[in-house]
Amino acid sequence: MTLTNERPAAAGIAGPVDRIRAAVEAERGRLIALSHAIGADPELAFEEHRAAGRVAELLDAAGFSVEVGVYGLETAVEAVYGEGDVTVAVVGEYDALPGVGHACGHNIIAAAGVGAAIGLKSVADQLGFRVKFLGTPAEELGGGKILMLQRGAWDDATFSVMVHGGPFAQIATAGFASQAYERILVEFTGRAAHAAAMPHEGVNAGDAVTLAQVGLGLLRQQLRKSVVVGSFVVEAGGATNVIPERGVMEVEIRGNSEEEWNDARRRVRAVLEGSALAAGCELEITQPELPYEPLRSDADLARLFDEAMVEELGYELAPTPAGSAGGSTDMGNVSQYLPAIHPMIALIGVEAVPHHQSFAAAAVAPAGDTAAIDGALGLAIAAAAAIIDDAVRERLLAEQRKRPPYRDQVIAGSA
Repeated sequence: MTLTNERPAAAGIAGPVDRIRAAVEAERGRLIALSHAIGADPELAFEEHRAAGRVAELLDAAGFSVEVGVYGLETAVEAVYGEGDVTVAVVGEYDALPGVGHACGHNIIAAAGVGAAIGLKSVADQLGFRVKFLGTPAEELGGGKILMLQRGAWDDATFSVMVHGGPFAQIATAGFASQAYERILVEFTGRAAHAAAMPHEGVNAGDAVTLAQVGLGLLRQQLRKSVVVGSFVVEAGGATNVIPERGVMEVEIRGNSEEEWNDARRRVRAVLEGSALAAGCELEITQPELPYEPLRSDADLARLFDEAMVEELGYELAPTPAGSAGGSTDMGNVSQYLPAIHPMIALIGVEAVPHHQSFAAAAVAPAGDTAAIDGALGLAIAAAAAIIDDAVRERLLAEQRKRPPYRDQVIAGSA
């Protein structure tokens, strides 16, 4: 591994791993308390006021310059320390899921991100870089990172890191991916009528919903196995004696690559348009949030994180299953803009799967506590290793110098 307890003599800085370990260990109790407090008090997308406050309080106490309510989002947090040509953007999440609370372990993500920022702060002055913690709301629903990207949150960053808890075994970072994701709201508009006396006067939006559900079910057989299309009915009528004039569905479309994902998006829309046509309804499709892009892991950062987990923390790496993709995340959009990683940290011994109540319980149990601390250490050690490695550092800085602000890049790409 590039980073050892002694930086090369030419740099004249010794012991970065020891300093990171000492800094994180000194905050162990407070980091675990942060994880437990967030885990016991779940807040949904864009409503994470108490979680954001807890994160900000700990970072403020650790000596960061902290602001809550940044980039136009009340529950976004920015905490900054240090100076230098390199800026490491460490990411935290803290939103929960409806009904099952922190069953995706975002309490672990928050604590690990705060811990990693604190660990990096301990070597920032010696290694000459800037630490920027970004607390990002609404990953589960709403795309908080996308909104923050659009508003410049990563424009000054050289690279970005975060870690996500998972069950079973520690897997290699380089092969881990996420799926592209789009959620759409579908509304069919017909005409109400008395279902017994004058059914011929009605245009049945409930029929359009039924046709759409059947059409999507048949479409799934023709899609690639790596594509996922899910749907549920929000509204399709309220009384048997009324022809419903409104039908509403939610549909999500996921794919491992943008090509297959865009093909599925086109075909799903064709089913919806055909259902509206067959039922005689008007159709409106809206996006509640911007689509999530696939995750792209930076090869050097992925390697350095895995080396930190194995060589410094004693983990064994299981191979990433071929063709696997772990759900979807708005960190994918971040990773498409600048070098980034979104590795998993295993809750060793836990077989509960995410998005189930049992995983929420595991996330505040000893396995979750260990994951939060080791995730913090892994991120901090890997980020410091990237900065110490002259070739990696220069490559990351060269990419940053060529990269326009996010908003300018999006405009140029759409021109």
